[in-house]
Parts: sequence; structure tokens; C-alpha cells
Amino acid sequence: MSACSPNGRHGESATEVFGAFLRLGLPSFGGPAAHLGDFRAEFVERRRWLDEPAYADVVGLCQFLPGPASSQTGFALGLMRAGWTGGLAAWAGLMLPSAALRRSVLRGTRPGVASTFTRSPCTSLPPACR
Repeated sequence: MSACSPNGRHGESATEVFGAFLRLGLPSFGGPAAHLGDFRAEFVERRRWLDEPAYADVVGLCQFLPGPASSQTGFALGLMRAGWTGGLAAWAGLMLPSAALRRSVLRGTRPGVASTFTRSPCTSLPPACR
């Protein structure tokens, strides 16, 4: 088995790609290293979208590029599976759950009232150290 074609000829729709990545994005836990392991389990072992060498090539390229390797790997897998809309769907499915969680936490704070989520670490320092 080889990698999917970059023009998305494997019949997977962007909606299906979004659902697959949303399933991985909902826990919003673990960071990039955990995401890469989850991607391998989901897309190499379970769904068989690509084989191990192809996945290793994608991860290696994404780790070489500047930026978060897990986001780039997710986008690349979506791109390979369903074209540009698949890449955007993969990114959205992976990123939107944690963004929504962060937004809901921040909405719970009142304007003008510092919380542990919004307060600068420097505000707890004595005035002489600021």
C-alpha cells in the first residue's frame, strides 16, 4: 500500500476527513507527540489510508518544517486524502475542539477581573521585580 494521491482521488470526502479528525481533536489532550501517535494508530493501522513508510515520510517532512508538526501532519493527511478541502477539514477537525474549549473557559471570566487564565505571570511578582 502506498500513500494517497495529493489530488484526493481515493474517494474520501472532506466531510469524512473532518469527522475522522474531529474524533481525534475532541479529547484536546496530549500535545503534538500524542497527536502523531494517534494519527498513526487511526490512519495507518485502523483506516489504512496510507502505509507505515508513507506516514513516516509525511511526519519527517512536517517535523522539518517550522511550526507545529502535528497540525501540519494532520493537514497533509487530509490533503492527501481529499485534496485542499480535505486538508482544511482535517485542520479544522483537529483544532476547533480545543479552540472552543479555550474560548468557553475565557468567556467564564468577567472583564476587568484577572483570573488564573488571563493574568500575566508578572502580576504576582513584588513591585520591585516587575
